[in-house]
Amino acid sequence: MRQPFVRVTRRRVSRLCGWLMVPVTFLTLTLVSDRAIGVEPPDSISVFQQDYCLDCHQGPDAEAGLDLETLSADLDDQEAFARWVRVVDRVRDGEMPPEDYGAADPDDAKRFLKQASRWLADHQTRQDDSLGRVRGRRLTNRQLEKTLQDLLVIRTPLAPLMSGEPRLHGYVGIADAQPMSPYQLQTHLDVVDVALDAAFQKVSRTEPLLERQWDAAGIARKNPRRRCREPEMRQGRAVVWSCNMPFYGRMEATRVPRSGWYDIRFTASAVKPPSEGGVWCTVRRGECVSNSPLMTWIGSFEAESEPRTLEYRAWIPKGEKLEIRPNDSTLKRARFAGGQVGTGEGEPQNVPGLALSELSMREVQPAGSAADTAAVLFGDLAIAKHGRDGVVSFQVDPSATRQQLSDQLVRFAQLAFRRDIEPDRLVGFQQMLSQQLDEGVPAVDALRATYRAVLCSPRFLYFSEPVGRLDDFAIASRLSYFLCQSMPDQELLEAARRGQLHNPQTLIRQAHRLLDTPRGRSFMSDFADQWLELDQITDTEPDRRRFSEFDPIVQDAMLAETRAFLNQLLKDNAPVQQIVAADFTFLNSRLARYYGIDDVAGDQLRLVHLPDDSVRGGLMAHGSVLKVTANGTDTSPVLRGVWLCDRILGTPIPPPPSNVPAIEPDTRGSTSIREMLIRHEEDPNCAGCHRKIDAAGFALESFDASGQFRTRYERGNSRNKGPAVDPSGTLPGGDEFDDFTEFRHLVSHEDHRLAENLADHWITYGTGQRVRFADRARVESIVQRTADSQYAINDLLMAVITSPLFLEK
Repeated sequence: MRQPFVRVTRRRVSRLCGWLMVPVTFLTLTLVSDRAIGVEPPDSISVFQQDYCLDCHQGPDAEAGLDLETLSADLDDQEAFARWVRVVDRVRDGEMPPEDYGAADPDDAKRFLKQASRWLADHQTRQDDSLGRVRGRRLTNRQLEKTLQDLLVIRTPLAPLMSGEPRLHGYVGIADAQPMSPYQLQTHLDVVDVALDAAFQKVSRTEPLLERQWDAAGIARKNPRRRCREPEMRQGRAVVWSCNMPFYGRMEATRVPRSGWYDIRFTASAVKPPSEGGVWCTVRRGECVSNSPLMTWIGSFEAESEPRTLEYRAWIPKGEKLEIRPNDSTLKRARFAGGQVGTGEGEPQNVPGLALSELSMREVQPAGSAADTAAVLFGDLAIAKHGRDGVVSFQVDPSATRQQLSDQLVRFAQLAFRRDIEPDRLVGFQQMLSQQLDEGVPAVDALRATYRAVLCSPRFLYFSEPVGRLDDFAIASRLSYFLCQSMPDQELLEAARRGQLHNPQTLIRQAHRLLDTPRGRSFMSDFADQWLELDQITDTEPDRRRFSEFDPIVQDAMLAETRAFLNQLLKDNAPVQQIVAADFTFLNSRLARYYGIDDVAGDQLRLVHLPDDSVRGGLMAHGSVLKVTANGTDTSPVLRGVWLCDRILGTPIPPPPSNVPAIEPDTRGSTSIREMLIRHEEDPNCAGCHRKIDAAGFALESFDASGQFRTRYERGNSRNKGPAVDPSGTLPGGDEFDDFTEFRHLVSHEDHRLAENLADHWITYGTGQRVRFADRARVESIVQRTADSQYAINDLLMAVITSPLFLEK
């Protein structure tokens, strides 16, 4: 018999902060594991393998590449552990032994499942007892940005300055995939400096907020004889015609002299609109020149014959300007020679256009006033300002004592660390402050330098979570970052301070309160960005020659549809089956036209009840989902099927066996994608997974790569249609369906599995650790708590939040 193995795992993360010109190491975060002792599998497992498995799964030619004779019992080996879990799952699902081999004796299978499951779960539980279920976890880029913004009462965008984040299981916040390289350390320092600069500049600023207003002539081209890309004057209005030319509709007058948030207000109307509907337009910002071609989305609207006033709020970096133009790909478009537009050249082409009669821009501070930021930076310390012409210096009142400065540092550190901390645990920071003052550094600069060190501390960047049951402050942080992606607010911290967050009813009240705040209202949108990979929707661009009706306006409406739909499900506490089979969605006139749905008017997204025969009810038919699961040109039943199984249906598909080549099995004589995939099901190496993958993938073949419904495939770039789509299939349980609608109906009845899947993804997103084998029983307990309400989505969310999985490290 093999000897039990012993392995010591260490993980050390060191932090180095630059303070002025002196490198100072001020904290080291070290995670050291206890010994993890492997335990041999129970004898009954070996007996079951001998009786039912080894005929097919031994030796170098073992089916599916699974040689059970050499499969390691070292459960610290992640690959071996995953293989053991796969064995247990296939026996549980009746996939092993296969039908043609003969079913296992029910008692043998039950005994095997019980003992193998206990063996695997006990191993993970022992590790959790010493290390915690979730290891050292730090803020994601989005969480870091929002935390610095909320802490310092600023709204300066910071995420664009940060390095990319690796994804694990589709999520960026998984603790096991959060490296910290020297480059990332330097990037973090840079981000902290930008945030602190923004906060101190906000407090010191004396010049008034920018405010500008123009009539039509003020935003149109100055020289009507010059061919350019600015609007032209027509009947007293600044006009832009429907056209493919980049940057047409840019307005030089709107170039901003400094970065900031601006309220944009303009009055617009349509020129020569189509016979039905208005002229859909986009509002974007950028430098609008060829060496800086990227444009940033602000919004879209439908211009109509009657003028109306529209308002937007956007961050605009220094030197960028606005571009407002028709951008509907279905409209007739003008052609202009030489890359420029001359006055009067669009009129004879009889194309739609946009007319602007006035426009204004007003700089705003959406996060709060300068006084709010000063309260965080200086507390009760008196500040004296000196300066003129927008340039100001300020200093702490000289009468302030060192103790008062130290007390302010403690208050700031407690806010940053999101918990009460005794001053004697902040001695290092206090010494830094004192040293600066001893060297004659002004108090304001000394505080800023020490704040920089605080914001580079692991206690700021990492979650402070004790092994085992979380304390109240750790619960407050976990709840706030789960629902709001940012630090706890004062009310939640007060509840933690009073020790109230271990009370389930208090926790539920706080969760509902957070969901009703502006920060919490983005919960489902933030979650869906990772769960459904909506934040990757711009990674591909549908081929315009094949999908001519798709444009940025449609894409933006698709995202808005999915986010509004999920928010409505949570608000209504809807049964989980509505995720896949709802009788409503959210549309505006442009997206409704794209989907082929009649009687939807206006550019505002609104709830639309769908007829019984509509294919658009539920997430699986949302254009956003269909686009992110395609490559912009073609669809793949395999890729869509795997995605659907993992993200919505709750049947994750493991990677293909290592001994299975990347090419299809024998496909000679195959004439379609379907026939090639059917060959997979005839290959024992592929059949187990492809029975699950292919059914979902075939059903979604009813939608093309741009999210439109189809009954026939496209033939290359030609408008001629190819073979008919066959969306029929058979679910793993044996239920057959003829089309997508029947597939959706069958899936909707698997509400327990849908609820379990949603709970799994919430736990992964909220705790930084995916649901593992040892967690399955606790997830089942969460789901069962909501069975009486048909697994209502809000009830399920509260069950997750009050579960031990959420409340323990």
